[in-house]
Amino acid sequence: MNKNVNIKTSIKTPTLFAQDMKNFNAKFKVIDLFAGIGGIRLGFEAHGGESVFSSEWDKYSQLTYQANFGEVPYGDITKIEPEEIPSFDVLLAGFPCQPFSQAGLKKGFADTRGTLFFNVAKIINYHRPKVVFLENVKRFKTHDGGNTFAVIKGTLEEMGYEVYAEVLNAKNFGVPQNRERIYIIGFLGKTNFEFPKGVIAKKILGDILEKNVDPKYTISDKLWAGHQRRKREHIEKGNGFGYSLFNEKSEYTSTISARYYKDGSEILIEQKGKNPRKLTPREAARLQGFPEDYIIPVSDAQAYKQFGNSVAVPVIKELARRVVDKMEKMEQEKKVHHKIDIDKIIAQNVRPLITT
Repeated sequence: MNKNVNIKTSIKTPTLFAQDMKNFNAKFKVIDLFAGIGGIRLGFEAHGGESVFSSEWDKYSQLTYQANFGEVPYGDITKIEPEEIPSFDVLLAGFPCQPFSQAGLKKGFADTRGTLFFNVAKIINYHRPKVVFLENVKRFKTHDGGNTFAVIKGTLEEMGYEVYAEVLNAKNFGVPQNRERIYIIGFLGKTNFEFPKGVIAKKILGDILEKNVDPKYTISDKLWAGHQRRKREHIEKGNGFGYSLFNEKSEYTSTISARYYKDGSEILIEQKGKNPRKLTPREAARLQGFPEDYIIPVSDAQAYKQFGNSVAVPVIKELARRVVDKMEKMEQEKKVHHKIDIDKIIAQNVRPLITT
């Protein structure tokens, strides 16, 4: 037992959302790992979930999480033993995507962040929750020729989980953002789970834009000139990189990322007679489908990072609805699934990180 761990910091207290005040009618318990600002948790709470443990190491994300859920998440998940976590039914984990992102260095399991999946696996191996819900970037499935995905899928299956995976786009779930993410869902039993298809409650960008925006969000002449110069340079090189401009009639924007705070280049909003502007933090929240009463207690820069790293909540809500329905009807296999040797799997699949 790790005596330095204070589990009380992540035991649920009543959330500040009126509709989620202490849930005496909770249908199931969840734990929220690599929680960020709680986007995945929101989706599952909407369908009867009650969080009994959360973990997030970033101190600014912890502030936002506390402001909205009334608890400070536990910090480093690698410093807590699985047996110290309360029992639960559903494991939620938007585990770090940087090792698998097109924008990253693509090191996968050679990156120490990539190996964090195995910390999740040890918790699953110990607790055997009914459902495992994982989220990552689109290219995760094809990273390292498909090996990274195969190892994770195989690890879950060896523990007895029926695994489903699909790439879904947020623009089909009621937010005007072109955001593709992979969702990996494991059930400890037979379900015949199906991912949603088709468009749900389509919106355009104008539906989420504010009417009166502070001039501070209008980019400077210098920044705008720089954006335009870099765009021309990219065009001359024959690629499509550079800023992206949108207006209220746009069906969707490009993907908001954690780097949005730097210059806003991926999503700039047209303005008549002046330079384009960045999204406001509230618009960034709406672009990810967060509720209007979601509290943003941090600076604009931190808010952009947090929403850029988060999930599109409406996608999670629809998936949670289907997951909960299948979980309640799930036929659990009678055979006993023995715990597996996670350390052996790590030794076989994690390449040493070579630095130069």
